[in-house]
Amino acid sequence: MADDSFIPSHGGYQNLKAFQKARIVYDGTVCFCSRFLDKRDRTVDQMVQAARSGKQDILEGSQASGTSKEMELKLVNVARASLEELPEDYRDYLRVRSLKPWAKDAKEALFVRKLGAQNRSYESYGTDIETRPAEVVANILTCLIHQTNFLPDQLRRQLEPAFLAGGGWSERMTRARLRSRKT
Repeated sequence: MADDSFIPSHGGYQNLKAFQKARIVYDGTVCFCSRFLDKRDRTVDQMVQAARSGKQDILEGSQASGTSKEMELKLVNVARASLEELPEDYRDYLRVRSLKPWAKDAKEALFVRKLGAQNRSYESYGTDIETRPAEVVANILTCLIHQTNFLPDQLRRQLEPAFLAGGGWSERMTRARLRSRKT
């Protein structure tokens, strides 16, 4: 941020791993719902909207960061909360159909987590999500959501000291106004 500017650079959400992973979760959830749930089922809308909110709120927070770190923090928190809903929807899907959720340390879960730790795109999972049975897809997406949820948590931890050091919109405007008066 320039010394005389009170609006820091903002945006760049496309480069945030949290956004990239949330996009994979959204795309996968849309695919899952269209393949395995009746489009009239209210759960479809709930799941797709939770996944969309997880992605979109990271984007919106990144854009809002130039004028409000407080809003950025709130939106990252909303994204995290939205993404937290999804694993329960997938667990419900598995439970009510007597399908088996993977244990955290199951070889399949470890494999998905290993893939997810790499910087991957939807295409990395697309074939499995688009062709495998519901039980496998629900478990893959559950693993990816858990990994994705870690990223907004990390983002919040980074935003807090930045907010404390730089202050909010009003504080930056006041500092810029005072600097301008001195010159």
